[in-house]
Amino acid sequence: MLLIIFLFFMFTSMFVSSKLKSKFKAYSRIPINFGMSGKEVAEKMLRQNGLMNVKVNCVQGQLSDHYNPANRSVNLSPDVYNGRSVAAAAVAAHETGHAIQHANSYAFLEFRSALVPLQNVSAKILNFMFIALFFGAFALPGLISYNLALQIIIACYAIFTLFAFITLPVEIDASKRALAWLNTAGITTQDTHEKAKDALKWAAYTYVVAALSALATLLYYIMLFVGNRD
Repeated sequence: MLLIIFLFFMFTSMFVSSKLKSKFKAYSRIPINFGMSGKEVAEKMLRQNGLMNVKVNCVQGQLSDHYNPANRSVNLSPDVYNGRSVAAAAVAAHETGHAIQHANSYAFLEFRSALVPLQNVSAKILNFMFIALFFGAFALPGLISYNLALQIIIACYAIFTLFAFITLPVEIDASKRALAWLNTAGITTQDTHEKAKDALKWAAYTYVVAALSALATLLYYIMLFVGNRD
């Protein structure tokens, strides 16, 4: 069953990722008002929201765009940083939306940031557990019980699942802020606004798939634990 869950969400994730890339490629050919680059869009949105201490950087990779709350920087991939299209503007505004969330102490973003250290520790514990299980360590008497191993795995996946679902409102809110600003600033027209909305919608689907995958895996281990107790 775990293999079925893994394969289902792997292929679903591949499909969504493929659609996202195709949407970004298509909308990268459509120019926006004023011919602004993604960097310029991000900087203007930051200025209009009074965020003068946030830097806009160019980072390597494709669709590697992200906001770093540690050093307050909006990091854009080359295609977005230099792009002068609907796709570039949408992604740049979305990442800038995270900077605005940070400045406004958006509750879900702060909660997600607080969970990051706990998630990192959980990942390390989970890696150790699976390595130990793979090499048959739990077959050794007195080391640790099978039920206790499952409980630890369940606790780790519960944290992953919580983090994934907390991420959803953070991403959706950032997109709403981005789309509202693009519209009021006149960066997008009625036609291009719908395309920007569509691009961000498919980006959001990647987080939905990740959240459902984490939940399905968590439920699998819970069922395994309950079945083993019975």
